[in-house]
Amino acid sequence: MEAALRDMPEHPEIRQLLAGSALHYFHCLRIVEILRGTEASTRNLFGRYSSQRMKDWQEIVALYEKENTYLAELASLLVRSVSYEAPALRKQISRCQQAQQDFARREEECQLAAAELRERFYASCKQYGITGDNVRQELLALVKELPSLLSEIGAGASALTEAIELYEACVEFVCESSAEPVLPLLRHVGRRGNTTVYEWRTGLEPVRVERPEVQEVPEQPKEDAIDWGDFTLEPSGASDGAAGGGAQDEIDWGIALEPSPQDDGIDWGDGDGAQIAVLEAGTEVPEGVACGSEALTVLELAETRNQFLDELMELELFLVQRLVEMEEEADVLAASQFQLAPAALQGQSSARVGSLLAGTRALLGQLGTRRMQHLFTILASPRYVDRVSELLQQKLRQAELLLAKREALGQKRQEALAEQGNLEPKLDRLLDRTRELQRLIEDDISKRYGGRPVNLMGVGL
Repeated sequence: MEAALRDMPEHPEIRQLLAGSALHYFHCLRIVEILRGTEASTRNLFGRYSSQRMKDWQEIVALYEKENTYLAELASLLVRSVSYEAPALRKQISRCQQAQQDFARREEECQLAAAELRERFYASCKQYGITGDNVRQELLALVKELPSLLSEIGAGASALTEAIELYEACVEFVCESSAEPVLPLLRHVGRRGNTTVYEWRTGLEPVRVERPEVQEVPEQPKEDAIDWGDFTLEPSGASDGAAGGGAQDEIDWGIALEPSPQDDGIDWGDGDGAQIAVLEAGTEVPEGVACGSEALTVLELAETRNQFLDELMELELFLVQRLVEMEEEADVLAASQFQLAPAALQGQSSARVGSLLAGTRALLGQLGTRRMQHLFTILASPRYVDRVSELLQQKLRQAELLLAKREALGQKRQEALAEQGNLEPKLDRLLDRTRELQRLIEDDISKRYGGRPVNLMGVGL
């Protein structure tokens, strides 16, 4: 058959038959029918053909018909198509469809995860009080707004004067002595506002305030950037003079080998009138000048700020306890104890004490917000800005990676869709050929039995 295929006439139907997957007996019969038309000039008086092409294909048909070999071949092709080729193509198509579903599901998961990370990023930025366009610069700008925020809190402490006086009167009544002042820092801030630490400790307003310089931490370079320093590629002077004498090649260590003029003795420097002057610490700071930590405000310095918070919480606990005592009308003992109390204690109502408690808690809430805590941390450690910025930017980078992964999954889904589009026409062609094989076998067997109808069972397409 290979030799016959090499010598074929140009005919569109023959070209179409040869383009198929496999030639079988009925294809050969059709080729013989076509050759009877193309090779008609080689036919002699006895109806035989002198063309070698015709002889080759007639021989092929005769070999097929010998012992019904063609029927066995057709049955083999049918079994292979039904049992192996069609299921394999269906399995590939099913695998492509499953891959598309998986890729689509993972795309949606990546999209949701990226959206969640972005929401968390903007939620964190909202807690810090920034927009998130430039995290580092916005955080540094927030620190510059901190003094004005603390001034507002200091101004709000003036509303606690009545609560402080109530607490002081209660302490004097219960303890019958006032050796130590009650809530001194809170009282100071309520009267004078958020003053400097110098004014709080000395009671005098400073003439000049010299705040410590805040050194802004430069932005950290990227990890993939290598700092090679300021190395120069110019040769050193020693290498330039390498061609000279041997003395130029030696290293000058700065040690002189000549004998000293004092009989090889050690010069202790006693002959010079040099003296060491010891300066006392703090003598250079003029009086009335606040510098260093004393130039900071009481709410900026961690030590005084913690004391301010302690006194606020102490006042809050007193007001809570006092409100509980006033609301318990059945407590006869407590009522009898406050019969001799001053008018400042007896004249207060539970509603008024509750209002004072609400004001105290509001002031505590302003200082205890997450934004204020981060601002205090940034003020104490400027490098904290880099850590916070890195944590926030990491969420954005993770979101971008998820979006990039989503795009890659989308491309894979399109590839699976394209592969499915290529496999489905192949399956359709295979099914058409299988039905044709089934019909040819049924017709051939039907001819053998006088045209009785024949149906092949088990051929599920």
